[in-house]
Amino acid sequence: MSTPKPVSVTILGEEYLISCPAEKESALQQSAELLDERMKEIRASGKVMNGERIAVMAALNLSNELLSQQQLASSESGIIDEQLRSLRHKIETALNP
Repeated sequence: MSTPKPVSVTILGEEYLISCPAEKESALQQSAELLDERMKEIRASGKVMNGERIAVMAALNLSNELLSQQQLASSESGIIDEQLRSLRHKIETALNP
């Protein structure tokens, strides 16, 4: 991993310098763009005006999406594991009658 360097990102018109290894800079930029987009959507809804509250709402929404995706992946992983066990059993039965 390379030595971290300051990377500039802009969120809701504010510039932030974030220390980041060069190989993760692209991911940081994409993350900042997603967060900026979500925060702008929340601000545009007119329901939340305070920057801190907008940030908290965006963080909660993104966290909820992440947890939902993790639960879905876990569920799909369980299904795949069960299918693999079933296939393994069928193969073993066919090979060892």
